[in-house]
Amino acid sequence: MSRRWIQNPNKCADEYLDGIEDFIEFAHRHNPGATRIRCPCRRCNNTLFETIENVGFHLVRNGMIETYSIWNLHGEQVDHASSSNAPRVDNVEPIVDPNDQVMGIIQDAFPFASTNINQEGEDDVPTPIDSAEFEQYEKLLKNANQELYPGCESFSVLTAIVELMHGEIKYHMSNLCFDYFLGVFKRMLLTDNCLPKDHKHVQKVLHGLGLGYEKIHACKNNCMLFYKEHETLDTCPICNESRFKMTSQNRTTKIPQKVMRYLPLKPRLQRLYMSMHTTTDMRWHKEKRVDDDVMRHPADGEAWKEFD
Repeated sequence: MSRRWIQNPNKCADEYLDGIEDFIEFAHRHNPGATRIRCPCRRCNNTLFETIENVGFHLVRNGMIETYSIWNLHGEQVDHASSSNAPRVDNVEPIVDPNDQVMGIIQDAFPFASTNINQEGEDDVPTPIDSAEFEQYEKLLKNANQELYPGCESFSVLTAIVELMHGEIKYHMSNLCFDYFLGVFKRMLLTDNCLPKDHKHVQKVLHGLGLGYEKIHACKNNCMLFYKEHETLDTCPICNESRFKMTSQNRTTKIPQKVMRYLPLKPRLQRLYMSMHTTTDMRWHKEKRVDDDVMRHPADGEAWKEFD
């Protein structure tokens, strides 16, 4: 049975979804009565056990380990005569240069800016770009090309920041903990390194990537949000609780009792459609509908696509 579907980057393709169904059926057949099996998705890496239903969900969301073409951990018999040539099944995801990943993130965030630079000298008219947006792009590009310290080839400033922030989120580090280790790393490196000194300066560098959040003050007792028509209020009209904490009179800024962090949906949907890594998945339903219509009406398929 061909398992080329494992290499398919489009996890919404019919070939890939049919392959997942084949794997789930295989796992049911070779693990009778088992409530949990190893999950071969790229995140669990055959080290975590999940229900068979959750395994199917993980494979759609994360994809299967690309080297796991022989399902020996799920009951498939291995031909020992050729096992020396078989790929290892316990490998992690393919190693990708982190600097290339960061450059991909910048291109996803500023597709028009990167396109204009690539088209410089060509006959095509470049897409107009907002000057502030292009300034952000240039700052990120500078940090992406700047060495972390003189002679460092493995990490740029932006690559190091992205890696550290990924670790903070993955392992649920507090900002104080992040600041401590960031200070330790900065002292470990050469004295003329360009690593930011704290979390606040890291956020300033990453601000240009967008996809931030809005801070909205909330009532301490969760009665309401100080938002829109209630934005100027200092007390909750429901429970009369103060919006701000009691602080010294000499303090110039007020500290809210509770803050809700709102992630706007629109820019995130725009980023999913802008990114070359996710735009195929976002358009698969429309493109599949076009293909199905062409198959049903091959004579007027091209005319339908032009109209659409």
